[in-house]
Amino acid sequence: MKAVILAGGEGTRLRPLTSNTPKPMMPLANKPMMEHIVNLLQLHGFDEIVVTVAFLANQIRDYFGDGSDFGVTMRYATEDSPLGTAGSVRNAADELDDTFLVISGDVLTDIDLTTFVKAHRDAGASASIALKHVENPLEFAGPYAKAGAHVLTFHAEVAADESGSAPTNATHISGTATLNATHRLDTARIG
Repeated sequence: MKAVILAGGEGTRLRPLTSNTPKPMMPLANKPMMEHIVNLLQLHGFDEIVVTVAFLANQIRDYFGDGSDFGVTMRYATEDSPLGTAGSVRNAADELDDTFLVISGDVLTDIDLTTFVKAHRDAGASASIALKHVENPLEFAGPYAKAGAHVLTFHAEVAADESGSAPTNATHISGTATLNATHRLDTARIG
């Protein structure tokens, strides 16, 4: 199975640290964050990786090259201008077939991708999203979903109620990985 690593963002919230270094190349335990992701993918059998790049893309290309030093094959999909998450993946469509994983190149995770892929296949889903249960989703930026076997709603951010608490149905935040079928890419919005 192939994987797409999203590595094109500018990391503006970490400025000035990311002014001259792409966020996926920020060191964590003496390795770029993205190297931890590549190792995780390789551990779970993802040996063909497409990396979406834009901001300071050559730093990523120069470090990872064709991926052979990391036990994988890497190709790059370059964005000339920001395309957003779905647009970035759609930009990589020529390198993808069948089902593929999308994962951020700037996260720290130990998600069991083997179990995630099995659950996706067992469900016969065309797309799956890894979610993480949290006590208070207000501590995290980004989307959240209601609990249950199926995602019911997504919101750009979790909004506190009048008392300053998270809504009672906000129990999960978006995780780090999604599985998609290539036939879904034609609906991806760019930008």
